[in-house]
Amino acid sequence: MADTSAPWHGREVARMSADQPTLWDDAPKAEADVENPPVDAEPMPPRPGPRAEPRILRVTDLNRRVRSLLDADAILADVWVEGEVSQPSFPASGHCFFTLKDANSQVRCALFREELGRAVVRPAHGMNVIIRGRVRAYESQGVYQLYVASITPAGAGDLHARYEALRAQLTAAGLFDEARRRPIPRWPRRIGVVTSPVGAVWRDITNVLRRRYPLVQLVLSPSVVQGVTAAPAIERALRRIYAQEGIDTIILARGGGSLEDLWSFNEERVVRAVADAPVPIIVGVGHESDVTLADFAADLRAPTPSAAAELATPDGTHLPAILDRFRHRAGAALEQVAADRRRFVDAERRALAGLAPDIDAARQRAGDLIDRGGRVLADRLERRRLALAASADTLRTLSPVATLERGYAVARAPDGRILRDSTQTSAGQPLQVILSRGTVETRVEHTRADGTEELLR
Repeated sequence: MADTSAPWHGREVARMSADQPTLWDDAPKAEADVENPPVDAEPMPPRPGPRAEPRILRVTDLNRRVRSLLDADAILADVWVEGEVSQPSFPASGHCFFTLKDANSQVRCALFREELGRAVVRPAHGMNVIIRGRVRAYESQGVYQLYVASITPAGAGDLHARYEALRAQLTAAGLFDEARRRPIPRWPRRIGVVTSPVGAVWRDITNVLRRRYPLVQLVLSPSVVQGVTAAPAIERALRRIYAQEGIDTIILARGGGSLEDLWSFNEERVVRAVADAPVPIIVGVGHESDVTLADFAADLRAPTPSAAAELATPDGTHLPAILDRFRHRAGAALEQVAADRRRFVDAERRALAGLAPDIDAARQRAGDLIDRGGRVLADRLERRRLALAASADTLRTLSPVATLERGYAVARAPDGRILRDSTQTSAGQPLQVILSRGTVETRVEHTRADGTEELLR
């Protein structure tokens, strides 16, 4: 948004009613006639009759019409303008507003935050520049201004054109994508530096790191950083540092200079070498207002070489506090782990205690079971003994001996046959008569078929 405090902003001198009809919307045909009047038309004689009412525009309609006329001009949509920067302002929004003037005229310019971040130079009062942009009307203020797309020092037009063309090419190739950027390691051990070994940049970087973070090891890959041989030399120096093992971060640095002095950092081979870095790389070339294409390909852009060294390392003075904080966090974590393990062991101990047998109760129960078993066994044995005795009595009652004791006898022939019928023997045949007690040897005197009924008497 434009800086409303600038002296060129007019003030509204009259406010029309919101009910005022707009000729912009209601009479397009009439406005078209007004917009394109005949160039050589003769003034028309007044017609008789009542005089027509004047067409009254709202201020908004007038400004909108002027804006549409400017937007329709193809030349003003992409214009290059050379002039001197006057009174640049940098409000909190991050934009830049200034006046571009020459000996006879001036025009307001607006350089928004995004374009300012990509600008080759930062506008300064009295600086002669070449601006590429678009002329548009700012309706709310009723002024027109030049919206800046790029700005470069005057006299560097050819380089700037090459710069813009290469930036568009590499942007299309994806080398400047935000998704490619990696975070800078917080605690680096080895930092590779590509710069001139004889300039002030190398001394500044070593001094900053010696003061800020002396624990880090620096690995210098020397290179010339200006002239026609600078671009291939920088590429070779980067490739050398890429081949080193254990490098955590890389710094590509150079001091300030003109666009021509810094041009080697805009060469495609250098930009691609920066994009090929296997570890995060920081580019700190020139001053804060100097922006090279290598900056866009890096993981982080630093405004100066010293700032690059600061961005690559933590502040060593904070290490004691950080270590104390880590010690406290580690101690708290260990205590928490120990407490968790202690609770786990207690829970396991309680579970094992619940699973362990009660020896006394088990012994008493075993005694009870033995007593009950003994009694049951004795009872069963007694019942078996009684049953056996009853069976023995039954067997004794049914045995031949018991029969013999009741007065019966068993007659057995000499061949061992037991006689059951009188026909099985004959008179004169010897017999053995088995009694309840002893045997009798006798001989058959005679046999008789009857006589069994006598046992029933």
